[in-house]
Amino acid sequence: MIRLTELDHFGIEVSDLTRARRFYCDVLGIEFLQDLGKDGLLLRCGERRIALHLNRNLRPGSLGVIHNPLGRAHHAFKVSGRDFKRALDGFAREGIPCHGPVDWGDHDCLYFLDPDGNLLELVWHR
Repeated sequence: MIRLTELDHFGIEVSDLTRARRFYCDVLGIEFLQDLGKDGLLLRCGERRIALHLNRNLRPGSLGVIHNPLGRAHHAFKVSGRDFKRALDGFAREGIPCHGPVDWGDHDCLYFLDPDGNLLELVWHR
């Protein structure tokens, strides 16, 4: 058996790299690292990297997934309480589909969709 030491990066498929970069970098504040050629971008969130891969045939996910996110594939990002509140206010103002906050006892979650319908989550540990 092999032993994995930590997550190096994860990939997200997007249908438009310019729009995805604007969303992930300008809205979510994730750092742009490098262009991966015409079909991808590499970003950094804390110590982890995110590869955005172009898929021109990507079909947007359903808006309903944010209201029933349990058991669905998604990516979760930790935020401070201040940024959690900023997201609640900003997502509504920007028209970003979201659901929450959801109280899980010791933390709150806000589920939301990127422009391609990928399910994402913000986690604030109180």
